Order: sequence, then structure tokens, then C-alpha cells
Amino acid sequence: MLKGFTTILLKELKELVRDPKILVPMIILPLIIFPVLSLVMGYAVNSAEEQMQKSNLLILNNDNGEWDQTFIDYLNQIMNIQVLNNISPQQVIDQNLLANYNSTQFMEIPAGFSQNMTRHLNGESNITTSINIYGVFQGGGIFSDLGSSGLVVYVNAFNRAIAPDIVLTTQSTIINDQVQEGVDPSTLSVLMMSQSLALPLTVMIMIIYSMQIAATSVAMEKEEKTLETLLTSPVDRFAILMGKVSSTVIVAGIAAVTSLIGYSFMMKSVTMGIPIAGDIDLVTLGLVPSTFGYIMLGISLFVTLLSALALAVVMSTFSENVRSAQALVGYIYPLIFIPSMALMYLDINSLPMAIKTVLYAIPFTHPIIASKAVIMGNYSIVAFGIIYVAIFTVIIMYFASKLFSTEKILTAKLMFKRGPKKKQKD
Repeated sequence: MLKGFTTILLKELKELVRDPKILVPMIILPLIIFPVLSLVMGYAVNSAEEQMQKSNLLILNNDNGEWDQTFIDYLNQIMNIQVLNNISPQQVIDQNLLANYNSTQFMEIPAGFSQNMTRHLNGESNITTSINIYGVFQGGGIFSDLGSSGLVVYVNAFNRAIAPDIVLTTQSTIINDQVQEGVDPSTLSVLMMSQSLALPLTVMIMIIYSMQIAATSVAMEKEEKTLETLLTSPVDRFAILMGKVSSTVIVAGIAAVTSLIGYSFMMKSVTMGIPIAGDIDLVTLGLVPSTFGYIMLGISLFVTLLSALALAVVMSTFSENVRSAQALVGYIYPLIFIPSMALMYLDINSLPMAIKTVLYAIPFTHPIIASKAVIMGNYSIVAFGIIYVAIFTVIIMYFASKLFSTEKILTAKLMFKRGPKKKQKD
């Protein structure tokens, strides 16, 4: 019933594997994308650990007793510390002492710390004392707020050395130079990261589908030999280019608006239902984009889609048919997948300068960067991304217009060697 199946199967497999347009996007690129992504993640972890080792821990000593010095000496054996006496947390923020001491977190030893320690050790087991931990919220990366969790571990280790549960910890977060009492920085970062997964996935899907549509539009014209007829018609060639790009832009623009509406709805529904440390939620903390932020985010998403469409149109002109056009567009996918997947879990500000420069140079990363920047009110980064991607788009469109103005649009193609063919015997 399946006579000849093995022969046909082997023939088709050889044809597919020998075709670089299939071999590279479907087999080679995944072998590159995920190792590179793992290297970026590993580099981020190592950088976070090195930053923690190099940074200082500020200790605000407002007790000046006996046990506070014991606690300070204990921490001094573990990490680099700087002690400031008789100063409040708000003064640390107002005087910009965190930046001066190269730190993103500090501990406060409150007044009465030593007295309560002594009373507990003298038999009043119901008396406890506390250490107040403050951390700066840095944007929600998975490794950006590890320090506050580590400080709790150190306090618990001090408890085991002295007496169980004698020192309790309270955690607060500094957001835009404002102290939010009772908000754990690490918990807040995990929550923000969980909500930042939706937009990168949406951006990846939108860019890929939009590029496939734009590439198919031109490649189909070449494959069906209708592009020659269209170019000989009494219509300006630049108008043909703009018509093809504009039609896809309109669809992409509608997709950007609908995605933004869906993202806004998700943010509101999630932030209204998840309290943090009591009655405080993300709306109260100011960690939800403003109306202006949504507008900036929408512009960033739109110009990025426009750049992707222009690039897809240019690449499709070097193809012979729809299949080869889609394969050519596939070479851009690593520039979409790697930054998007990396920025789902990482805060770009926590990355080394070399990696930050590479990510900023890739136009498809800017909507993802913008989605986090508008939450923190950092509109300058969003504006830079819009301007950069707009310039990139203009350059691509200029190149496309030059290509459409010549006959190369009909003959241009990228040649891939598929290996030597066997000569047929006469």
C-alpha cells in the first residue's frame, strides 16, 4: 500500500535539508538563539552578583547602644558597610546618599534596638526588636532586587547566632524618591515582571506576522509575474512602494491600537485585584502608565512595526517567490526573539554597558523598553527610542525607494548554493 514511501521520504528530506532557506531559519537559528539567550541571562546573573559584592550597604544607626555595634560587626564580616549615625531614611533620599555611597539599599537600626535585645535575653521572651530594610525599586528585573532578600537572610542568621526570632525585619521600597512603607522590593519586582510578560510576546507575534504579510505582498507579485505589469502602468513607482507599505501599516496600526487596549485592560484588571502588603496596590504606588505614557508606548509600537514592514518589503524584493521571501524574513527573527525574551526577565539598566548598547541598537527592542520606562515615568528613553527607530525607518524606506525606481526590483535576488548537482548521463 505504501510502495515507494521510503524512497520519496528520503528524497524530500534531502531536498529540504539541502535548501539553505529552510535549513538556516528552522534548524541553525534555534541552535544560535537559545545559547545566546542563556549567555545573556548568565551574564546578567554574574553582573548582579558582582554589583552586590562591589556595592556598599548603608546602615543608619539610630540606637547607639551595645547590641547595635554587635550587629554592625556581624554584618561587617559578610559585606561592605557604611555606618551613618542619627539620620532618618528620608534624609538619605533627600541628600542622595545612596548614590554617593554606591548603594541601592540600606538598613535602619531604630532607637531602642539594644534595650529590647537586652530585655529579651534577660527573660522577657515576648519582647522583640526590629531592623528596617529599605530598597530602591529598579524596574522589575528578575535579578534587580535580590539584595533585599539577601539582607533578610543575614538578619535570620544573626537570630540563629543570638536567639531565635529576636530580631524581626520590616521591608519598604523607595519608588521615585518616595518611601513606600511595608512594600517588599523583591515581591514588587516579581509582580511587575509577571505583568511585563504579555507585551513582549504580543510585540513578537505582531512584528513576525506583519513582516510575513509585507514580504508576501511583494513576493507574490514577483512569483505571479504581475509586478512587471504593475511597474509599466502609468503610476509613480514610489507610489507603488508607499501603497504596499501603507496598506500593511494600516493593518499594523490597528493591531497596535488593539494590542494597547488589551495591554491597558490587563494592567487595570491585574493591578486592581492584587494587593501588596496590605491595602497598597500598584495604582497607589504609581506603577501604572499614565495616559501620556500609553500614547508614547503606542507611538513606539507603531514606528517599530513600520520599520519592520519596510525592512520586510526590501528583503522580499530579493526573493523569487513567496517561500523564499518568508525564509529571508526568517533571518531577522533572532533580532526579535533574543531581545524580547531577554527583556521579559531582565531590567536593561541592570545589564553591562556592552549588552545595553547592542540592545538599544536593535530597533525591535524599543517597544519593550518603553513598556517599562513609561511605568517609571522615564519618557526620555521612550522619546529616544521613537526618534532612533524613525531614523532607521527613513533610511530603509529611502533604500527601498531607490530599489523600486530601477529595474533591479525585477531581477534582484539572493543566491544560495545548494550543493553540486549530479550531472545527468546522456
